[in-house]
Amino acid sequence: MARPITDEDRRRVRELHAQDKSRNEIARALGRSPSTVSKIAGQFDPPLSFDRAPQVEAATRVRTADLAARRAALALALQDDAERLRVQLWQPAVHGEFAGKEGHWQHVNLDQPRFVDQRQIIASAQTAVSTSLRLAPAEGGENAEQVRSMLGVLGEALTQAANDDQAHDDGGAAGG
Repeated sequence: MARPITDEDRRRVRELHAQDKSRNEIARALGRSPSTVSKIAGQFDPPLSFDRAPQVEAATRVRTADLAARRAALALALQDDAERLRVQLWQPAVHGEFAGKEGHWQHVNLDQPRFVDQRQIIASAQTAVSTSLRLAPAEGGENAEQVRSMLGVLGEALTQAANDDQAHDDGGAAGG
């Protein structure tokens, strides 16, 4: 048979709840089940709540802001990487490979990277820039479609106004 709920249990639930303990922490402290703690908490007027939604919401906002800051920092680092890669396109380079029957290592100093290497550098820089822009879009990038739409509507309105003026001018000359 279940142990009856005592006034001491009620007092301790209220006290621990006031210390911002969770339902499960209170249950462990009292040696009671979480459902018994919920039952006791529900009997108070007003009932004690274990709703942690505000704390969870605040923690989520902090985590979201932290991730946004980390994405922005990574986007900047990727832009720096792209710039360093871009500089390599025209810098002296050393090309080396194993060659010959015996597979000896040979290398040659070049004024700039070979074309195939330049293509790989450009592709890597492009990947860095694209990834950077996905992590932190350029200002106005998110609203570019809105701007195009607004300009389209403005263009249509100007065309309509010009047509209205033309019709008015044509009608005015014929009627006068």
